[in-house]
Amino acid sequence: MHKSFAFLTMDNTEGWQIDAGLAIPHLESLGWAVEWVRWRQPGVNWNDYDAVYICTPWDYPEDPERFLRVLEAIDRSGAVLINCIELVRWNLQKTYLRDLESRGVDIVPSIWCRDSTDLDFESFFGTLGTGQIVIKPVVSTNATDTFIANRENAERIAEKLQVVFSNRACVVQPFISNIQRDGEFSLFYFNGELSHAIQKIPKLQDFRVQEEHGATLTRVEPELALQAAAEHVLQLVEPMPVYARCDFVRDDGGRYLLMELELIEPSMYLRMNEGSGELFAAVLDASASNYH
Repeated sequence: MHKSFAFLTMDNTEGWQIDAGLAIPHLESLGWAVEWVRWRQPGVNWNDYDAVYICTPWDYPEDPERFLRVLEAIDRSGAVLINCIELVRWNLQKTYLRDLESRGVDIVPSIWCRDSTDLDFESFFGTLGTGQIVIKPVVSTNATDTFIANRENAERIAEKLQVVFSNRACVVQPFISNIQRDGEFSLFYFNGELSHAIQKIPKLQDFRVQEEHGATLTRVEPELALQAAAEHVLQLVEPMPVYARCDFVRDDGGRYLLMELELIEPSMYLRMNEGSGELFAAVLDASASNYH
């Protein structure tokens, strides 16, 4: 008898690079029937599934409360939610970075704002010691509603920011200029073990490191300092995530700063490393089976 695995996704995946399917043949060989299920789909009986992997529901920032309700319903059912609901709740808002910083993690310096009434450009430039800042929502994916402000354009974009963040928390960070040269480094961990790493370099005159925005991806062997930084982060996370993506940027002094710790629905870039699809399937299988 087949066990049933749901891969949670969104209504419209057109234009997105998705390679999670590389794990499916390996799961099937381990006795799983895998089905893509839309997270907004009404009337799903989650008890019909043995496990649910939070795969590609990348539109959830449009309605994070509803998304969390769906995941909580899965958690109450007989299905195993991967990653677990405790990690999801903590990781849903970027304020988890503040928690990690308090435990000794080097993050990109951050100012946390409740909404647009807290936006004060001159204060930000002074506090962060920079003439260029990044403003982004506390709940977001794929660089949506992310803005770069400097002394020249601050007044011009202020009105738009007032609208975008009128009832929405945001975080303000210095623009790390190195990102345009070095990009971002992503390290992928399955049950705390490094699987692979990539470097994402934005296209010319851009800062966004997502391939949907034209970034170039290269598989890399992470240097020891980078791997040590990622593993320091994961040692502070409880329980250990089944899957995790650690995103770092390098400052001008060569120090690795945590940009994001992705524990909900990160693209795992399985295609960038031969064997990662099979390895990920084995980890999903073991994690789902351990709970049953």
